[in-house]
Amino acid sequence: MYDVIVVGARISGASTAMLLARAGYRVLLLDRAKFPGGKGAATNLVHPPGILRLKRWGLLDEVAATGCPPIHSYGLQSGPVQLMAKLPAVEGVAEAYSPERRKLDEILLEAAVKAGAELREQVALRELLTDAQGTVVGVRAETEDRTPIVEHARLVVGADGSNSTVARLVGAGKYDSHPVLNKSHWSYWADLPHDGKVRTYRHRHQHAFTWPTHDGLTIVGLALPVKDFKASADGERDATVVSAFEQVDPEFAARLRETRRVDKWMTGAVPNFLRHCHGPGWALVGDAGYTRDPITAAGITDSLRGAELLVEAVRPALAGDRDLAPALAGYARRRDALVSGHFQYTRDHAAIADYNREELEFIRAMARSPHHGSGMVGMFATIVPPAEFYSPANIHALFDHIPPGSEPGWKIRMVRWLVRGAPRHLPPATRLADRLIAANLGSMGTFLLDSPVARVA
Repeated sequence: MYDVIVVGARISGASTAMLLARAGYRVLLLDRAKFPGGKGAATNLVHPPGILRLKRWGLLDEVAATGCPPIHSYGLQSGPVQLMAKLPAVEGVAEAYSPERRKLDEILLEAAVKAGAELREQVALRELLTDAQGTVVGVRAETEDRTPIVEHARLVVGADGSNSTVARLVGAGKYDSHPVLNKSHWSYWADLPHDGKVRTYRHRHQHAFTWPTHDGLTIVGLALPVKDFKASADGERDATVVSAFEQVDPEFAARLRETRRVDKWMTGAVPNFLRHCHGPGWALVGDAGYTRDPITAAGITDSLRGAELLVEAVRPALAGDRDLAPALAGYARRRDALVSGHFQYTRDHAAIADYNREELEFIRAMARSPHHGSGMVGMFATIVPPAEFYSPANIHALFDHIPPGSEPGWKIRMVRWLVRGAPRHLPPATRLADRLIAANLGSMGTFLLDSPVARVA
């Protein structure tokens, strides 16, 4: 009898098993793969909240030793507007890393086994065992040679990806579900100089991106709306990606032409959904319970945070031999509260809509304000909640960084007067300003009107 059976032994599953085993629980970790497995189709980036977890768990030095440099700044460029800002710190951690995915998997899995989790590879889940009340009490699985396995536990955790078998077997429904919004292709380049920065570009419904990763390599990629994406031979993809950079950063494009791609092109497309992530005797973590578009490169970070969130919720109940239901319900509430804002932000970002004049003026103002610039990239990196960044007070303060004169355009000038020039005893003026922002500034305005402060005003 195990305390917990975890199905899926990659990022979220290995992290969950490791934390539970370190807490003294008997954990069985199952995966249908043989490790070390193949290369994960991921862009590898781990934002500071994920790096904080690796540091807490004593694994950051191992990750850094794999040959990935620290990344300290993120940037966005659209047309003539450029924003590059330092990442805000999370409990003293203000760096991201982009380790090789297979090495990160191995580090977490080895830590789980070292902590005492029992790993069984090449085991496929076939059925969940339930008691007379319908509570999940174990698993029925098969080894590669069809040898049956039956094991029991107080809790079964599905950490088996977006096509989770555990989720299918328990009938975990999706909600806030949205289709694939874009498709991307990316690969690795050698001999590109780097300066510890993530660079992203938005131009003509294209989202180009690049940052340093492991072994002296650099990730280079391009995301396109689904309707514009075409599968093609590697040489054609080279030309497509280099052409996209040529339009936004000719100097970097020239470097691409002078250097070389050292891996095949990889392709990614992910739907957006949340799943009901708990029930009697079971829980979902990582991509099994929540998947969002990879355009913000937050998948690994979300998996690390989710594992910690689940373990923090269930540990007291496991320790006291109490009913797990309240703990699992609490986990679900905390997970939704943690991810819902960034889920919406990512969906908006994934549409790859071109910025209008007013949005560009706001981004230009963020580039002039270290506080706002850091907040903007912190939101991309899942550090700053969108509701906090797009609060009325924060957005109104941004007008202090828009220069006077006619250059910003009449809409910005009018809103600036309503926010900064109208008499303070006329609160309707500020509410009107917020409505105008919402009407002209895309998702920025949507978040502004949705913020609790705006609803109270």
